[in-house]
Amino acid sequence: MSVSTIRAAGGVVWRRSESATNGGGVEVALVHRPRYDDWSLPKGKLGPGEPEVEGAVREVLEETGHHVRIGRPLGETRYEKVVGKVARPKVVRWWAMQATTGAFTPTREVDDLRWAPLSEAEQLLTRDTDRELLRRFAQGPAPTRTVLLVRHASAGNRANWDGDDRDRPLDDCGQAQADELIRLLARFDVGSIMSADVARCVDTVAPSADALGLPVREEPLLSEARYPGREEEAAAVLRSTDPDRDAVACSQGDVIPDLVGRLIAADDLDRPEPFVAGKGSTWALTFAGDRLVNVEYFRPPRPAECTVSA
Repeated sequence: MSVSTIRAAGGVVWRRSESATNGGGVEVALVHRPRYDDWSLPKGKLGPGEPEVEGAVREVLEETGHHVRIGRPLGETRYEKVVGKVARPKVVRWWAMQATTGAFTPTREVDDLRWAPLSEAEQLLTRDTDRELLRRFAQGPAPTRTVLLVRHASAGNRANWDGDDRDRPLDDCGQAQADELIRLLARFDVGSIMSADVARCVDTVAPSADALGLPVREEPLLSEARYPGREEEAAAVLRSTDPDRDAVACSQGDVIPDLVGRLIAADDLDRPEPFVAGKGSTWALTFAGDRLVNVEYFRPPRPAECTVSA
């Protein structure tokens, strides 16, 4: 009999220390769970169909009381958890998360929270998997910023559109995808939104712009018509967004693979395989300064209106 995998997500929640003894360095949040009498990093099980990044932010807020800014992905941890008398595989996805606002309140599940410097936190943590994750966090930069590079949502078939292709609108599936993208993009600390000057690109990020109270700035370099021959200029646009805030950029299918590939090659990262960019999907590009340090792919939302692959 096959045993289902438990899906979970969490974060290494950090802040700058105000302690003179820590020299203004980083300290991380550890939570104490009375049920297990352990010190761990905040995490929890995902709800049915809940996206991992949403579940991670929700669980961190529930366990620590803090709102966070999502940083670079930290991969996953895998282990077995005994439920009843059955050992089930558990996979936990992790992100670095900078605490912004909030305050801890004890609950039945988490009765204490402690902020600790990295060296102290490693000693306090109960499990080796958490210690390994903490080392993974310590080896990378903090803080970072994220550029969320979105491919426009579903817009029907180009061959079936009689007008100027720049004006081709989103179809019903694409409009639903654009609405669903709010759930992902709003989890980041977005301070600006740009889009190729193409209707289906602008319309893809318009609902998120409305939700976040931000304008959409048109950037022709992100369009299939203007990108060829000006590739490095387009890459420079993504590298030069506000260093203190995340950004959203919407582009097209013939641009994104080459653009992301150039950024990866320039900064000597491993190219993810397979390299995909489905309609309505998002590449989260994590920068430390103007250097790309990580990439992560978020699959397209699949609302009920999308009855076929987008």
